[in-house]
Amino acid sequence: MPATFLFLLTGCEGALSTVDPAGPAARSIATLWWVMLAGAAAIFGLVMILLVFSFRRNKNSGEEEGQIRVWIIGLGLAFPALVLGALLAYGLVVGERLLPRDGVNLVQVSAQARRWEWRFTYADAPALETTGVLHIPAGRPVDIAITTADVIHSFWVPRLAGKLDAIPGHTNTLRLEADAPGTYQGVSAEFSGAGYDAFAFQVVVHDESDWAAFLQGQPE
Repeated sequence: MPATFLFLLTGCEGALSTVDPAGPAARSIATLWWVMLAGAAAIFGLVMILLVFSFRRNKNSGEEEGQIRVWIIGLGLAFPALVLGALLAYGLVVGERLLPRDGVNLVQVSAQARRWEWRFTYADAPALETTGVLHIPAGRPVDIAITTADVIHSFWVPRLAGKLDAIPGHTNTLRLEADAPGTYQGVSAEFSGAGYDAFAFQVVVHDESDWAAFLQGQPE
């Protein structure tokens, strides 16, 4: 059984894996996922135990009343309520932690979606625009101001941050950060018409010197 579990976990790696994080925001989301999974497994296991015990007949009415208090009220109701309450509280804490806030060395980028491309502009280089490729520095928080020129799209880089919708006439801000230089896959995770399944982009993460060169418009 442990070997089977480890084998299944190998499928969690990949360019679009949410449990193979490459940044602090994605790590918080991945941890939340594992905590939620553990809580769900605990409740499911208890329900299965209660199901097994429900088939047992007991002629002692006094003992049966005691079992009802322990298994049905105590474990059937109180235990799931406590677990779900703890998971809710933890989820709210993680969600609050992921909100964009003022920070040191903050980078600001604007992302505009349209069928079928993403256009990115950079506050540190107003004349610079890229299409289909988002450039960011490694080890620095990046705020992505997300909007759309047509229908609703959804900006998602699974290994770096959570998902956020691009809504016409509105700007949503997503905080992401990458641990190290590299290339990461992003997608528009929203059904927005024929062709949406190929609606993707890349995130290129630079080290400090390459980021400075990029902002100056120098070729890599």
